[in-house]
Amino acid sequence: MVQLASGGGEPASPAVGRRERKKQATRAALREAALRLALRHGVENVTVEQIAGEADIALRTFFNYFSSKEEAVVAPLAAAAQELIARFRARPRTEPVLRAFREAVLTVMNESDAAGREHVRALQLVRSAPTLVPQQLAVLAAQEQALAEAIAEHIGHPAPGRPGDTGYPLLCAAAALTALRVVLDQWLRQTAAAAGPPDTALLGRRIDTAIDQLTAGLDHPGHPEPARQPAAR
Repeated sequence: MVQLASGGGEPASPAVGRRERKKQATRAALREAALRLALRHGVENVTVEQIAGEADIALRTFFNYFSSKEEAVVAPLAAAAQELIARFRARPRTEPVLRAFREAVLTVMNESDAAGREHVRALQLVRSAPTLVPQQLAVLAAQEQALAEAIAEHIGHPAPGRPGDTGYPLLCAAAALTALRVVLDQWLRQTAAAAGPPDTALLGRRIDTAIDQLTAGLDHPGHPEPARQPAAR
């Protein structure tokens, strides 16, 4: 239902909302077309003209959204990164950082089936197409910075690079995302030869294990730090 503007009684313009939705739909169409063609023919055999044609979008419009076919192909990784950051920001401030990160990851996994499948296919493609690695690294760098800023906000800490910053948000973001990347890589390797769809339950268990290890501290592999005995008096 159209809402009225607060002062003049005329409808508030919904043009910005519609425009943004159209942009999102166009980006998604190009992203899906790029991934679909790359999986079908190989990244090296796909052109931006083919991607635009597959998405039924003008070629010049393609470059309004992506600078190259490689960026379009790995766009599902960027979309998943943005969703993860949004979910992390929505977690209660009372949660410890790594617990909030774990819950955000699992929420994305459980609630974004279509996007999750697209994300997994893009990761699988990166493993077989070295030309996509620079774009993947760019996505990871942007995600690390965004998560560090979200962590700083979560704990009431100065933003990375601001006066008073101890380096904790960026260090924590780097550790958490590296753990997630390692888990995803191991999971993809393990499930590559398996018949049927990837086992997301196994991925969830692996993420739990990785977060538990980070929480316990890397000086104590796989086990929480032993309780300290009070010093003798």
